[in-house]
Amino acid sequence: MVKISNIELANPIVCAPMAGVTNYAFRSLLIQYGPGLYFNEMVSDQAINYRNEKTLKMTEVLEDEHPIAFQLFGHEIESMVKAAIYLDENTHCDIIDINMGCPVQKVVKQGAGSALMKDIEHAAEMVYQISQAVNKPVTVKLRSGWDSESINAVELSKKLEQAGAQALFVHGRTRAQMYRGEADWNIIRDVKESVTIPVFGNGDVDSGLRAQQMLDETGCDGVMIGRALMKQPWLIKESLMTLNNKGPFEITYEDTLNFTLDHALRLIPLMGESQAIKQMRSHSAWALKGLPHSHALKDKLHKMNSYDEFVRIIDEYKKELVNYERINID
Repeated sequence: MVKISNIELANPIVCAPMAGVTNYAFRSLLIQYGPGLYFNEMVSDQAINYRNEKTLKMTEVLEDEHPIAFQLFGHEIESMVKAAIYLDENTHCDIIDINMGCPVQKVVKQGAGSALMKDIEHAAEMVYQISQAVNKPVTVKLRSGWDSESINAVELSKKLEQAGAQALFVHGRTRAQMYRGEADWNIIRDVKESVTIPVFGNGDVDSGLRAQQMLDETGCDGVMIGRALMKQPWLIKESLMTLNNKGPFEITYEDTLNFTLDHALRLIPLMGESQAIKQMRSHSAWALKGLPHSHALKDKLHKMNSYDEFVRIIDEYKKELVNYERINID
């Protein structure tokens, strides 16, 4: 059993926070697969402190998605502490996570996200002050370093533990890598060996076997899965089956297509049909990548404007798949 402070996780599989993805609607679909820990989308400290209506809506929690961590990003310690106190006292999150891993320019130019790794003392002081101000466990998501010349995850992790962090989520890429290249799992292993708090590995886990491999090779306490969930949300269940020596895990084309339709249906009440369908243009393209004749399908989905049109396109594609399978059988 993995524990983060007083929070027990039912299993070691964690859903990574992903901007524009792990919102209320997407997380509601993950419940059926039973992750040990959920994450919301990262939220800005300033948006919380200004009580931005859209941001506050992002802090809603489903009854069945516990434990869940809320991730904050920002640079100014006083502002981050204030926002953390708000999450602690006014939301149903179980854990408050500090983002020190986001690589995107609009975040790092504020000195937030991965940029915090460039100033270890500032990062540690931020965690210390937040830990002192809130009752819920404080954790940190970080990368291996800013670039290949400044791999400092181990040094930073030691400081974060001393500052009060209760767990670390380590992505084995530098900020310079963004999401390119291979994740360096050796960094995850090194961090795990340098601290006593739980360490979760992140990067390049796209199958149950890879989840098992990460645990075996790094000795980490759990596995955080990110972008692969956009294409394979059932990877949570597949990983758990692999870790428990059960299987094989099987999924059909129709399961994939139905999940995508359900995702759209749940996004509509959250943001309205127009915005939801615009978002599903990219989400569905990612989710359906690799299916037979998916290029033609993605062209159609890129032009859709309504949920009814989405359903029609998917239904037509299902018929094409039946013919495709018959051809292959013959």
